[in-house]
Amino acid sequence: MNAVLGIDGGGTRTRASIVAGDQVLAFAENGSIKRLRVGAEAADANLRSLLSEVVSQAGVKSIGAASVGVASSKMPGVAEWIGRVLREFGVRREEVVGDEVIALDAAFQGGPGILQIAGTGSNCIGRAPDGCRESAGGWSSRLGDEGSGYWIGLHGVRRALKAHDRDQPTRILETVARIWGAGSIDELVNIGDGTPGPDFAALAPEISRLAEEGDAVARGVLAQAAEDLIDSVLLVREKLERKHKLAGEVPVAWIGSVIGKARLVREPFLAGLRARAPRMPIGEREVAGIEGAIWRAKRLAERAS
Repeated sequence: MNAVLGIDGGGTRTRASIVAGDQVLAFAENGSIKRLRVGAEAADANLRSLLSEVVSQAGVKSIGAASVGVASSKMPGVAEWIGRVLREFGVRREEVVGDEVIALDAAFQGGPGILQIAGTGSNCIGRAPDGCRESAGGWSSRLGDEGSGYWIGLHGVRRALKAHDRDQPTRILETVARIWGAGSIDELVNIGDGTPGPDFAALAPEISRLAEEGDAVARGVLAQAAEDLIDSVLLVREKLERKHKLAGEVPVAWIGSVIGKARLVREPFLAGLRARAPRMPIGEREVAGIEGAIWRAKRLAERAS
């Protein structure tokens, strides 16, 4: 039995699955393995705990190949660290790539297409029929990641502070103060401006809830997030057309909790794309990155045999 392992290491949680052929032998979830988010020690503990669980479930002693998609794959030492741990758990051949790579292959399995990622962070990546890739965004939470959970949390607070200055009603500040345990607006600002800063992405579900309840400031934040995500897709589409002479439209897929869970982002995102690119095929359901990791692991195993 030639088992392979796929790992999807997002900013918040990590999923792992071991399969043999079409049979799923094991599946497990654990915390993030992104060092920038949780630190090197916690990332290592999360990875080892996850592998212990999934290998135990599968009941295998060796794994032919593994593909790991993780947001911090290009950081110095990350691929070497993950590869070393994988080999300790019986993995014979491995690759470590960006989480956008496995998500792209989950959607298109090596073929052309555009993938919009919008979870804790955001990124848009497109692949031409010749395999060349173009991208937009993904420049980190401080420098970019428009439309992401972090962006929604950060800009929700920023817009709420402006609304406070203008005596405009919003419940964002009282909600954030409760979450952060702030007793005053000055304390809230000190927490938000602290080092290390708070988890702004964790505020996104609450801002989405307030938007659903009619909070105008929260609704404005989500509307801007949807518009930014649309712009990213159309920019990547334009780059693919201009640089790679596409003869027709390429399909669009999406992944991430912001689009998947925030209706007031998802619906205008999909509607806006249809309005501005009516011939472009758009996926209705969220892509599962773990499926791309498994697909890539199978190909890796085949090349090794």
